[in-house]
Amino acid sequence: MENLKLFIQLTRLDRPIGYMLLFWPCLWGLTIAYDFERNLNTYFFYLILFFLGSVLMRSAGCIVNDMADRNYDKKVLRTKNRPIASGRISIMLAFFYASFLCLLALVVLLQFNKLTIYFALASMPLAFTYPYMKRLTYWPQLFLGITFNYGLLLGWISVQENLTFEPIIFYVGAIFWTLGYDTIYGYQDIKDDEIIGVKSTSIKFKNNPKKFLSLCYVITLISIIIIGMLMNLNNFYFLFLILPAMHLFFQIKTLNIKDDNSCLKIFKSNNMLGLIIFINLLIGKQI
Repeated sequence: MENLKLFIQLTRLDRPIGYMLLFWPCLWGLTIAYDFERNLNTYFFYLILFFLGSVLMRSAGCIVNDMADRNYDKKVLRTKNRPIASGRISIMLAFFYASFLCLLALVVLLQFNKLTIYFALASMPLAFTYPYMKRLTYWPQLFLGITFNYGLLLGWISVQENLTFEPIIFYVGAIFWTLGYDTIYGYQDIKDDEIIGVKSTSIKFKNNPKKFLSLCYVITLISIIIIGMLMNLNNFYFLFLILPAMHLFFQIKTLNIKDDNSCLKIFKSNNMLGLIIFINLLIGKQI
């Protein structure tokens, strides 16, 4: 039971916000691509596959991240008790766990068409180099956005078996969404990060965070509007866009970067935003 508890802590399975933020873009891409006049069984089958893939890859990614950051994590109050940083799980065991999870994810991936498989495998270098970006650039959140939202493209390709302009536009908007919410998340560690020399957009824009976040979220909203126009979604879709717009506005309005609880609460609220956008896409295609 103790080993199981450590495994859950290592993979953050007790914190579903991570794999849900990975899953929502997959579901968005799948939803805009799918023709709902077809058999819905295929849609739900792909939905389950993307959910499993999100859980597995996010869990493996957490392990790789903790292996890469173990010396930094020891110096940060929020992360010093993580299993690898605290020495409760060895590097060898962590590597075994990550490899096993990736193997399971590969089994899931092989259920898709060949183009989806090729595109997914092409993203692996992004997934496994992201943890090192905070050492090199003030824009690690941008690399996270590129990696975390890649599933949106895969969702489209899994149905359409091609890559067109529409999912790319949506992908760009999703990247800026992640850039925004992960910058908010980073304000929890900004003091420790500045001391140990870790870089982030949270540090880069600490003097004017709301202007930067406003720019990110405006680009996200523009992307969502454009995708509705390109996909010929109905008027209800555009009407209900007021909901994600209000959600993003209140994130910025209520943000207090000096309050860790505020930052964490706003970050977690993006799970609800992912659901809102998903429901809005369904409304736009169905009514």
